[in-house]
Amino acid sequence: MKTIQIKIIVGSRNPVKINAVRNAMTRLFPEAEIDCLGEQAPSGVAEQPMTEQETRLGAINRVEFCQVNFDADYYVAMEGGVDNFEYGPATFAYVVIADKHKQSVGRSTNLPLPSVVFQALRSGEELGHVMDRLFNTRNIKQKGGAIGLLTNGIATRESIYTQALTLAFAPFLHGKLYQD
Repeated sequence: MKTIQIKIIVGSRNPVKINAVRNAMTRLFPEAEIDCLGEQAPSGVAEQPMTEQETRLGAINRVEFCQVNFDADYYVAMEGGVDNFEYGPATFAYVVIADKHKQSVGRSTNLPLPSVVFQALRSGEELGHVMDRLFNTRNIKQKGGAIGLLTNGIATRESIYTQALTLAFAPFLHGKLYQD
């Protein structure tokens, strides 16, 4: 019987994001009952963030909205974005985890993007819509995402979020080591 209950508010209703949080937290706290709820939380940035800074800000804004408007043990948000780096365009996500006292920011790995995809994004399209058009899929952002399509399903949006969340949780697991 699981005696510990952990309530988490995720700053999105996207099932991929909610499942990633549930997966990460279940691995981090196998003895706990995880209550993971998705809520609409505004990012305050463009639908398709085009820089690292904008992407990080979107995730932070979502977490801070959840902290103000909901009661939970942890608040989590993810924001996917793109940027054009010196080695080419890529997509990635920022993740933010907070409790009532501290916040941890993490980031996923980069997925290189084809030029045709990046040009469509620069023209104002959103990554999920571009990928749906190119791969003849529907609502891929709530499934495997561009990551799943471009890696032939070996990695998925959910698996990358789960990894980034697990790493970003380290300051909560070892708080004394992270104190300044």
